[in-house]
Amino acid sequence: MIIFFRIISTLLFLFSFAIIVRILLSWFRNMYSGRLIHILSVITDPYLNWCRRRFKLKIGVLDFSVIIAMLILSVAQTIFTTLALQEKINLGFILFVCLNAIWTAASFIIGFFLIILVLRLIAYFSNRNMYSPFWQVIDNISRPVLYRINRICFGRRLVKFRTGILTAIALLAVLRIVGHFVMNFLYSLLVYIV
Repeated sequence: MIIFFRIISTLLFLFSFAIIVRILLSWFRNMYSGRLIHILSVITDPYLNWCRRRFKLKIGVLDFSVIIAMLILSVAQTIFTTLALQEKINLGFILFVCLNAIWTAASFIIGFFLIILVLRLIAYFSNRNMYSPFWQVIDNISRPVLYRINRICFGRRLVKFRTGILTAIALLAVLRIVGHFVMNFLYSLLVYIV
Protein backbone atom coordinates (compact mmCIF):
# COMPACT_ATOMS: atom_id res chain seq x y z
CA MET A 1 0.00 0.00 0.00
CA ILE A 2 2.91 2.36 0.73
CA ILE A 3 4.14 1.99 -2.85
CA PHE A 4 0.67 2.88 -4.16
CA PHE A 5 0.60 6.07 -2.05
CA ARG A 6 4.11 7.01 -3.23
CA ILE A 7 3.14 6.50 -6.87
CA ILE A 8 0.00 8.66 -6.46
CA SER A 9 2.03 11.34 -4.64
CA THR A 10 4.67 11.35 -7.39
CA LEU A 11 2.04 11.55 -10.14
CA LEU A 12 0.37 14.48 -8.38
CA PHE A 13 3.76 16.22 -8.10
CA LEU A 14 4.48 15.67 -11.80
CA PHE A 15 1.01 16.92 -12.76
CA SER A 16 1.48 20.04 -10.60
CA PHE A 17 4.86 20.63 -12.23
CA ALA A 18 3.29 20.26 -15.70
CA ILE A 19 0.66 22.86 -14.77
CA ILE A 20 3.32 25.31 -13.56
CA VAL A 21 5.32 24.87 -16.78
CA ARG A 22 2.12 25.29 -18.81
CA ILE A 23 1.24 28.50 -16.99
CA LEU A 24 4.74 29.94 -17.33
CA LEU A 25 4.87 29.15 -21.04
CA SER A 26 1.47 30.77 -21.57
CA TRP A 27 2.98 34.10 -20.49
CA PHE A 28 5.19 34.08 -23.59
CA ARG A 29 2.84 34.18 -26.56
CA ASN A 30 5.62 33.92 -29.15
CA MET A 31 6.71 30.60 -27.61
CA TYR A 32 3.14 29.34 -27.51
CA SER A 33 3.57 26.72 -30.20
CA GLY A 34 5.30 23.41 -30.59
CA ARG A 35 4.83 19.82 -29.61
CA LEU A 36 5.72 20.26 -25.90
CA ILE A 37 3.16 23.04 -25.47
CA HIS A 38 0.53 20.96 -27.24
CA ILE A 39 1.23 17.93 -25.03
CA LEU A 40 1.10 20.06 -21.87
CA SER A 41 -2.16 21.63 -23.02
CA VAL A 42 -3.76 18.26 -23.69
CA ILE A 43 -2.70 17.00 -20.26
CA THR A 44 -3.43 20.06 -18.11
CA ASP A 45 -6.19 22.06 -19.82
CA PRO A 46 -9.12 19.76 -18.96
CA TYR A 47 -8.34 20.10 -15.24
CA LEU A 48 -7.62 23.84 -15.43
CA ASN A 49 -10.79 24.49 -17.46
CA TRP A 50 -12.83 22.47 -14.95
CA CYS A 51 -11.43 24.64 -12.13
CA ARG A 52 -12.17 27.84 -14.07
CA ARG A 53 -15.79 26.79 -14.62
CA ARG A 54 -16.23 25.50 -11.07
CA PHE A 55 -14.68 28.31 -9.01
CA LYS A 56 -15.07 31.41 -11.22
CA LEU A 57 -12.40 33.46 -9.48
CA LYS A 58 -11.74 35.95 -12.24
CA ILE A 59 -11.24 39.43 -10.82
CA GLY A 60 -10.78 42.01 -13.52
CA VAL A 61 -8.18 40.65 -15.93
CA LEU A 62 -6.78 38.15 -13.41
CA ASP A 63 -7.88 34.53 -13.10
CA PHE A 64 -7.19 33.11 -9.63
CA SER A 65 -8.86 29.75 -10.26
CA VAL A 66 -5.44 28.36 -11.19
CA ILE A 67 -4.35 28.93 -7.59
CA ILE A 68 -7.28 26.85 -6.37
CA ALA A 69 -6.40 24.15 -8.91
CA MET A 70 -2.85 24.02 -7.59
CA LEU A 71 -4.01 23.97 -3.98
CA ILE A 72 -6.32 21.03 -4.60
CA LEU A 73 -3.37 19.12 -6.02
CA SER A 74 -1.18 20.22 -3.13
CA VAL A 75 -3.69 18.97 -0.54
CA ALA A 76 -4.01 15.62 -2.27
CA GLN A 77 -0.25 15.29 -2.63
CA THR A 78 0.34 16.15 1.04
CA ILE A 79 -2.20 13.56 2.16
CA PHE A 80 -0.76 10.81 -0.05
CA THR A 81 2.82 11.68 0.92
CA THR A 82 1.89 11.51 4.61
CA LEU A 83 0.14 8.18 4.05
CA ALA A 84 3.25 6.86 2.26
CA LEU A 85 5.54 7.93 5.11
CA GLN A 86 3.38 7.13 8.15
CA GLU A 87 0.90 4.58 6.78
CA LYS A 88 -1.86 6.29 8.76
CA ILE A 89 -3.35 9.69 9.03
CA ASN A 90 -5.83 11.31 11.40
CA LEU A 91 -8.86 13.44 10.70
CA GLY A 92 -7.31 16.48 12.37
CA PHE A 93 -4.38 16.38 9.98
CA ILE A 94 -6.66 16.17 6.93
CA LEU A 95 -8.79 19.06 8.21
CA PHE A 96 -5.71 21.15 8.89
CA VAL A 97 -4.21 20.43 5.46
CA CYS A 98 -7.48 21.49 3.80
CA LEU A 99 -7.85 24.63 5.93
CA ASN A 100 -4.19 25.50 5.44
CA ALA A 101 -4.59 25.19 1.66
CA ILE A 102 -7.60 27.50 1.72
CA TRP A 103 -5.75 29.98 3.90
CA THR A 104 -2.64 29.80 1.68
CA ALA A 105 -4.73 30.75 -1.36
CA ALA A 106 -6.58 33.47 0.52
CA SER A 107 -3.36 34.82 2.01
CA PHE A 108 -1.69 34.95 -1.40
CA ILE A 109 -4.64 36.78 -2.94
CA ILE A 110 -4.87 39.19 0.00
CA GLY A 111 -1.12 39.86 -0.17
CA PHE A 112 -1.28 40.39 -3.93
CA PHE A 113 -4.10 42.92 -3.65
CA LEU A 114 -2.38 44.58 -0.71
CA ILE A 115 0.68 45.19 -2.89
CA ILE A 116 -1.48 46.45 -5.76
CA LEU A 117 -3.34 48.86 -3.46
CA VAL A 118 -0.11 50.16 -1.92
CA LEU A 119 1.22 50.79 -5.43
CA ARG A 120 -2.01 52.60 -6.29
CA LEU A 121 -1.70 54.68 -3.13
CA ILE A 122 1.90 55.58 -4.01
CA ALA A 123 0.73 56.64 -7.48
CA TYR A 124 -2.01 58.75 -5.92
CA PHE A 125 0.31 60.57 -3.52
CA SER A 126 3.10 61.05 -6.05
CA ASN A 127 0.74 62.31 -8.78
CA ARG A 128 2.01 59.75 -11.28
CA ASN A 129 0.85 59.80 -14.86
CA MET A 130 -2.08 57.40 -14.58
CA TYR A 131 -2.23 57.10 -18.38
CA SER A 132 0.98 55.10 -18.64
CA PRO A 133 0.37 51.39 -19.35
CA PHE A 134 1.83 50.25 -15.99
CA TRP A 135 -0.41 52.48 -13.90
CA GLN A 136 -3.44 51.64 -16.02
CA VAL A 137 -2.90 47.95 -15.27
CA ILE A 138 -2.52 48.73 -11.55
CA ASP A 139 -5.67 50.85 -11.66
CA ASN A 140 -7.64 48.17 -13.55
CA ILE A 141 -6.65 45.53 -11.00
CA SER A 142 -7.26 47.72 -7.95
CA ARG A 143 -10.59 49.22 -8.99
CA PRO A 144 -12.84 46.13 -8.50
CA VAL A 145 -11.22 45.36 -5.12
CA LEU A 146 -11.57 48.93 -3.91
CA TYR A 147 -15.19 48.99 -5.02
CA ARG A 148 -16.07 45.76 -3.17
CA ILE A 149 -14.22 46.67 0.02
CA ASN A 150 -15.69 50.17 0.09
CA ARG A 151 -19.20 48.76 -0.43
CA ILE A 152 -18.65 46.42 2.54
CA CYS A 153 -17.20 49.13 4.80
CA PHE A 154 -19.19 52.19 3.78
CA GLY A 155 -22.29 50.85 2.05
CA ARG A 156 -23.68 53.30 -0.48
CA ARG A 157 -22.06 56.30 1.19
CA LEU A 158 -19.52 58.12 -0.99
CA VAL A 159 -16.05 58.52 0.48
CA LYS A 160 -12.91 60.22 -0.74
CA PHE A 161 -10.54 58.07 -2.77
CA ARG A 162 -7.79 58.42 -0.17
CA THR A 163 -10.11 57.29 2.63
CA GLY A 164 -11.31 54.34 0.60
CA ILE A 165 -7.86 53.11 -0.38
CA LEU A 166 -6.42 53.55 3.13
CA THR A 167 -9.40 51.66 4.57
CA ALA A 168 -8.93 48.85 2.04
CA ILE A 169 -5.20 48.56 2.79
CA ALA A 170 -5.81 48.53 6.54
CA LEU A 171 -8.60 45.96 6.24
CA LEU A 172 -6.52 43.61 4.06
CA ALA A 173 -3.50 43.93 6.37
CA VAL A 174 -5.59 43.17 9.47
CA LEU A 175 -7.27 40.27 7.68
CA ARG A 176 -3.91 38.76 6.77
CA ILE A 177 -2.50 39.12 10.29
CA VAL A 178 -5.63 37.78 12.01
CA GLY A 179 -5.78 34.89 9.54
CA HIS A 180 -2.23 33.91 10.43
CA PHE A 181 -3.03 33.75 14.13
CA VAL A 182 -6.28 31.87 13.51
CA MET A 183 -4.43 29.26 11.43
CA ASN A 184 -1.86 28.76 14.20
CA PHE A 185 -4.67 28.32 16.72
CA LEU A 186 -6.52 25.86 14.48
CA TYR A 187 -3.34 23.89 13.95
CA SER A 188 -2.92 23.44 17.69
CA LEU A 189 -6.53 22.22 17.94
CA LEU A 190 -6.78 20.00 14.88
CA VAL A 191 -3.50 18.13 15.17
CA TYR A 192 -4.76 16.35 18.27
CA ILE A 193 -8.08 15.21 16.80
CA VAL A 194 -7.92 11.47 16.21
